[in-house]
Amino acid sequence: MSTEPTTAAAPSPVAVFVRLKLTLMRNGLRRSPGRAAAFVISLLAGLLVAALALIGLVALRGVPHAGALAVLLTGILTLGWAVMPLFFPSGDETLDPTRLVMLPLRPRPLTGALLVTALVGVGPIVTLALATGSVIAVADGTAAAVVAVPAVALVVLVCVVLARAVAAASVRLLTSRRGRDLAVLGGLLVALGGQGVSIAAQRLGRPDGLSVLEPLAKVLRWVPPASAIGAVDDAGHGAYGRAALGLGLAVLALVLLLWWWRRTLTVLMTAPDSSTLQAVEKGSGRRAGGAERGLARLLPGGRTGTVMLRSLRYAWRDPKAKMSWAMALGLGLLIPVVSSLQGNGTIYTAFSASALLGMQMYNQFGQDTSAFWMVASTIATPRDAYAELRARALALVLVAFPYVTLVVVGAAAFIGPWSRFLEVYGLSLGLLGALLATGAMGSALFPYSIPSEGRQSVAPGQAAIAWISLFGGFLVAAVLTSPLVAVVVWLHVAGLTGLLWVLVPAGALYGLGIAALGLRVAAPRVARRLPEILVAVSKG
Repeated sequence: MSTEPTTAAAPSPVAVFVRLKLTLMRNGLRRSPGRAAAFVISLLAGLLVAALALIGLVALRGVPHAGALAVLLTGILTLGWAVMPLFFPSGDETLDPTRLVMLPLRPRPLTGALLVTALVGVGPIVTLALATGSVIAVADGTAAAVVAVPAVALVVLVCVVLARAVAAASVRLLTSRRGRDLAVLGGLLVALGGQGVSIAAQRLGRPDGLSVLEPLAKVLRWVPPASAIGAVDDAGHGAYGRAALGLGLAVLALVLLLWWWRRTLTVLMTAPDSSTLQAVEKGSGRRAGGAERGLARLLPGGRTGTVMLRSLRYAWRDPKAKMSWAMALGLGLLIPVVSSLQGNGTIYTAFSASALLGMQMYNQFGQDTSAFWMVASTIATPRDAYAELRARALALVLVAFPYVTLVVVGAAAFIGPWSRFLEVYGLSLGLLGALLATGAMGSALFPYSIPSEGRQSVAPGQAAIAWISLFGGFLVAAVLTSPLVAVVVWLHVAGLTGLLWVLVPAGALYGLGIAALGLRVAAPRVARRLPEILVAVSKG
């Protein structure tokens, strides 16, 4: 009788990873009732969206141009899978394979286990529903039904593998400060996407609205995995060669994504992360040089250049400041574009660029938070305060002036008429200068703290101060700009439209003068109220 010991079979990595994901989800829900409620709500919302999408696409069966809508929806869905890991990296703990580096796992079984794990969740269910509804909407005949089965599988697999490959390739970025900044900027993309959906819905609501999708669908039908949906449509019309090519493109994309994903995993699991050491070495080398590089060399010397560089670095590095600047730049351009696409555009919507960027001058010291004490220690006289405010205003103008020019020129070119360009441009420059003036006064009289953590942009108890500063200052800026508006009205009423070109130099000089006056008036108040400002901006 044999007495050799028996070795227990090792558990399947797939089963282990699936149980791991379910355990992480269960433990996360147990952590707080709020998180559990949010998960249940998101689950129900996802299932509702999947059901409505499936029903809506099935209802479109037989409708002309339904194939174009199905292809476009698949392309949008794929884009969503590609970018969501960049903005929500913490939504799935298994997205970070670097946590598994100490485990004896080979790339092939690890890839398979992570792929099956990625199929567990609300996202794949919604994707499956959309893909199923899409093929039902376009399938016509037995051949199309046969092609529809692998097409649905390819759409789901390509989307999931694409998301995993992108997450693995950018995992080092996602766990860094720059990665967290990307999450903050996700709100801007959501706003832009929402406006795009609104415009598209208005276009599709017109008679035969789906026909406008055909030009874009003709291109997307050859882009995987939308090519698989196009293959189902081609098979239903007897174009079997085109159908085979569409499926082949989706299969090729899946193979290439799997190869890229496995290669990235191999690098992550074997290569050391020496980015921190390299960053320190490069940073020390830059400091050893003792000189600024790039565009920073073009800034003026002394206090002015130093403060301008600090302000620009805040706008680029600080998450809250970056979000504020990104929203101002994005919405300033988005408002004219949206109004134009909706058919009721006017060149006067270009004022949004001056308004939104000029309001970045408000609460300048709140952006420094408790570190304002270092700035306060350098201010001893109103002259020092004026130099500080002037440098901050110049840093803003360095971005605002070319941006406002670009938006006004674009509005005149795409919305028109060009005959209104001169007055709109002159008024925009005047409004920008008025906002710089009132922003400097608001920073001196109504400072408030911006919390460094969380989503709030105003510390608790200071919301009223922020509202007074922003809206009150904007109303005062509108009053300060009224002389320029009066000149425009007078020139039109008097029939002197040939002199409207005067508004450009007049607006520039008026904006410059009113901004300089505002800085002069605000500087003594800043110098006198340094302790009060420090207390106000340190509450967050």
